[in-house]
Amino acid sequence: MRKLLAFLVMAVSGAGASAAPPAPLTSLHAITALTNAQASQRLPVNFEATVIYYRSYGRELFVQDGNAAIYVYNSQALRLIPGDRILVKGTTHESFRPYIASSEIDVEGHGALPKPVPATYEQMIRGETDCRLVTVHALIRSADLVPGANYPLPGIRLQVLVDGSSVDVDVNDSDENKLKDLLDAEVEITGADSGHFDNKMEQTGILLHVQTLNDIKILKWAGTDPWSLPITPIDRVITGYRIVDQTQRMRIRGTITYYHSGTAMVLQDGDRSLWVSTGTNEPMRLGDLVEVTGFPDIRNGFLTLTRAEVKDTMISKPVAPALFTWRELAVGGNNGQGHGFDLVTIEGQVVAEVREATQDGYVLSTDGHLVSAVFSHPGAQWGQSSAPIVPMKELPIGARVRVTGICILSNPNPFNDNGEVAFDIYLRSPDDVSVVTQPPWLNVRHLVYLVSLLMIALLAIGARAWYTEHKSRRRTAVLAQIERRRSYILEDINASRPLSEIIEKITALVAFTLGGAPCWCQLVDGNELGSCPEELKGPARQIVEHAIVARNGLPLGTIYAPLVGRGLSEARAREALAVAAELATLAIETSRLYSDLVHRSEFDLLTDIYNRFSLETSLDSLIHSASQSAAIFGLIYIDLNEFKQVNDRYGHNAGDLYLQQVVARMKHQLRPSDTLARLGGDELAVLVPSARNRAAVMDIALRLECCFDDPFELPSGPIRGSASIGIALYPEDGATRDSILSAADAAMYAAKHDHRKLMQMLSARPEAALTSETIK
Repeated sequence: MRKLLAFLVMAVSGAGASAAPPAPLTSLHAITALTNAQASQRLPVNFEATVIYYRSYGRELFVQDGNAAIYVYNSQALRLIPGDRILVKGTTHESFRPYIASSEIDVEGHGALPKPVPATYEQMIRGETDCRLVTVHALIRSADLVPGANYPLPGIRLQVLVDGSSVDVDVNDSDENKLKDLLDAEVEITGADSGHFDNKMEQTGILLHVQTLNDIKILKWAGTDPWSLPITPIDRVITGYRIVDQTQRMRIRGTITYYHSGTAMVLQDGDRSLWVSTGTNEPMRLGDLVEVTGFPDIRNGFLTLTRAEVKDTMISKPVAPALFTWRELAVGGNNGQGHGFDLVTIEGQVVAEVREATQDGYVLSTDGHLVSAVFSHPGAQWGQSSAPIVPMKELPIGARVRVTGICILSNPNPFNDNGEVAFDIYLRSPDDVSVVTQPPWLNVRHLVYLVSLLMIALLAIGARAWYTEHKSRRRTAVLAQIERRRSYILEDINASRPLSEIIEKITALVAFTLGGAPCWCQLVDGNELGSCPEELKGPARQIVEHAIVARNGLPLGTIYAPLVGRGLSEARAREALAVAAELATLAIETSRLYSDLVHRSEFDLLTDIYNRFSLETSLDSLIHSASQSAAIFGLIYIDLNEFKQVNDRYGHNAGDLYLQQVVARMKHQLRPSDTLARLGGDELAVLVPSARNRAAVMDIALRLECCFDDPFELPSGPIRGSASIGIALYPEDGATRDSILSAADAAMYAAKHDHRKLMQMLSARPEAALTSETIK
């Protein structure tokens, strides 16, 4: 092996100018022994291996031969399955570890898969089992069917715990029904070991590629169904939070290329750099060599060091930034050298500059792309305003500038389309921006100046200047007020304020925009909102209107504004109405969505009566008020007898219709103050407030029994039904929600038991045999 590697090193170093191309590598063990520097020479390969994972539409291929395994980028449309023995021809490439870009793959036969090796989290995170077929013991935390960003089919994504640490699992399967009951199960997973990577192909996590769900063996089902857990109040979710942090403390060394006191710094060592989160407020000098100790973490997909402490060696070792193009900084992964968090320099043309409370921003155009260069004010995000904010360095629009700073990528995934990722540049100081060339003198701004000079020569300088400034300020104030009102309207929409109130504010916004012209809105439900004087409704008036249309194209209403007032043009009115129509669409659809969500949370969708949640809420409220006033109320439990027979004999649609007819009849037997609710399946309940005694509740129960006197009409024919009814009285049968529910339930089951005994007695009498139309 050593002789082979020595030969390869000599070959890739160009020993012998006239030497023949190297012979293809035919051993996967020899290929995996290559370094990235050797693999970057595009060495030819021709080897046999066994397929351990393949996704056809993604052309992702992992192969293994003995203990050696590698990733193969496949350019062919093949039909491969795990166990296929294939011959791979192609070239080596550098990455996290060397991989193969295939030019030709031939199937030699089919055999057994390599024996999967048991792997620990420690081994996988260190890359010791990279690309190999492994088996891990895991606990499933989540199981979802996720859409494929770059693939035509969705896939299954599992998040599991291995040795207490998080691991992602991609399963080449799209059957959502197979995900049932996987949550919190202990499993044994067999798949190809891989990883998550950032723009520099640095590992940021573990990703197992599993061919099918059959490769996941259930060792122990979850002890409790997650959907049977008690409901936890939202503000008490933290009570279930547990983390056993076994992250190892790391010590690194590098040059400070970025420092924001009390927040973060960036260290760089050669072509490697790292974002460090630290609370240190000690003064640090850019370019100093420092040592840092902290804990590795993944933030938004990027490798970082957190909870870090810093020790300054006081040794100056500055990093000289290189000049890059936009594409050189945007491309990473396997397509180029990533530069995330590196100290870089880039040139571009100033498009805009913005000063904000916490930062200054410059927008540059470079190579046809926009890049933001951002300088954060020291201490601004923490409210440390004792130090004066440095004046913003003003740059001429159109000037070509050179900026130096930290390259901050917007997405850590290096495998996006074309591998290009947008980025910003974090400046260390205003001096990181320098003008390379001034904008050309003959530009739009200077042409305006020339025109202004000609106008000044013709008009009075003072009067013209005053008029222009006054008009500009007034226009700015009007625009600011319009934007403020619009923001208030959006806040009301988000807060689910009454729709009529929001529409009134929208029409008021239009009226303000049009200088006080009236505006009104006619909704499809007939409501007319806004200000509409009668004298403006005549046919002689010119009225501009704009339809309010839902996103699905259905009409929601129309908004109107008359052309009244000096200087009000039709174009301006239509523009204002168009903006208002968009706001009205958002308000109406949001209001409908909110109302629908509220209705779904409180009502049973089949019968349109209250559900169990609403009944229990009303019961809690009634218990509280009754305890204060020593009142009495009743609870009636109703269970439809032999409801399952209706479903089994006539179908679930008939069962639903039967249940709806029962509810309709019961509504006619109840008072307006009584509450009818469906508890689930064939169980109903009635909450009877203001009950004088048990006899009053019993009277209502008897009326409910009368609902079953007449047959129920179903598509298959009439049937007769019955119900078992139990009642409970507060506080006689129970003073808490659980106790009174249990009392009513027990009474109902006693009635059901009596009913069954009666039916058994009747069934013994031939003359009492039930017809096919009777369900009791």
